[in-house]
Amino acid sequence: MGEERSKPQHDTKPSMMFGADGTGGSLPSPSYQSAEMDRPVSRDETDRRHTVGRCMDVSEVSLVVFKFGATEFSFTEVSTIRASTGKVVCCHFSSDGKLLATGGHDKKAVLWHADTLKPKTTLEEHSSLITDVRFSPTMPRLATSSFDKTVRVWDADNPGYPLRTFMGHSSTVMSLDFHPDRDDLICSCDWNGEIRYWSFYNGSCSRVFRGGLTHTRFQPRLGRYLAATADDAVHIFDVDTQACRQTLQGHSKSIDSVCWDSTGELLASVSENSVRVWAVGSGSEWDCVRELSCNGNKFHSCVFHPTYPSILVIGCYQTLELWNMAENKTMSLPAHDGLIAALAVSNVTGLVASASHDKTVKLWKSYFGISSCLIIPVGVVSLIKI
Repeated sequence: MGEERSKPQHDTKPSMMFGADGTGGSLPSPSYQSAEMDRPVSRDETDRRHTVGRCMDVSEVSLVVFKFGATEFSFTEVSTIRASTGKVVCCHFSSDGKLLATGGHDKKAVLWHADTLKPKTTLEEHSSLITDVRFSPTMPRLATSSFDKTVRVWDADNPGYPLRTFMGHSSTVMSLDFHPDRDDLICSCDWNGEIRYWSFYNGSCSRVFRGGLTHTRFQPRLGRYLAATADDAVHIFDVDTQACRQTLQGHSKSIDSVCWDSTGELLASVSENSVRVWAVGSGSEWDCVRELSCNGNKFHSCVFHPTYPSILVIGCYQTLELWNMAENKTMSLPAHDGLIAALAVSNVTGLVASASHDKTVKLWKSYFGISSCLIIPVGVVSLIKI
């Protein structure tokens, strides 16, 4: 069921360069409930990071430059914010790249101005931790899912309280998404494996089927398919009929997340010990075209680079892994003090966002050539070329 415009409630309680030659079981508990993976924060770090919404000193940023062949570009941390008093587990950019939404263990979703990482507003209606946050690609709307078994839809321009509160899931809502061109269609999946379609305009559930557990994403652009993870497989559903067209198998561990490239022609799936990239085909022609095995640091999240889609950015524990799929070369980049739970990209601004259990969110951007990196103050640059 959908509850329209519920009343407000107040709870009192380093740089990388790539080029043409490319050098350079049983289902676990949700990661949001997992045992603490982060190392203890030192007293110095606590003093430095005690305020939510405080940007970090740029002198803490180290710039590492990677060169891959003739074409050079950098992947550089450009901003850091203490985003929450608890673990941050999800993030997403608005379609115009102007806003970044984050959410996590403190039960709040925060909208940030992406250019400055200054907070725009905080959404505080959920009664338990937030598991996913997504902007509509066609409308100024934002949706959040939560352990409180609800999906809430907000006006991104005036997000004082939810436009809709969808209730009906019998378990934790783990993930949600907006259809790329149908304004009225939102999907969500819960810990019992149930997927629901919601009609924003009718305020009700329009379909219920099974096959999604931890993560669900509509195919961008065409919107023909819905990818949903369950255990160690990805189910590909026909959006219109809800028929399962493909079951993508090959992971030996439970899949944590999936992401599409911007064309909707490639799908990446991530488990703790491997990443697999699938090419969309017709009928049974969905092939695994790339695979990367973990070399020690467990994988958790991923996004296709917004400018160089042949590069997959992978979130691990404390580090980002940049995988040049064309040459099957990787490079690790120190990034956070905890698990990198989520990644997001803006194809408009070229920014990449990383959200971590260390309670911070960082923004990263690519620049062409070494000279373009000189916007970083002298003394904080650590240059590495390979």
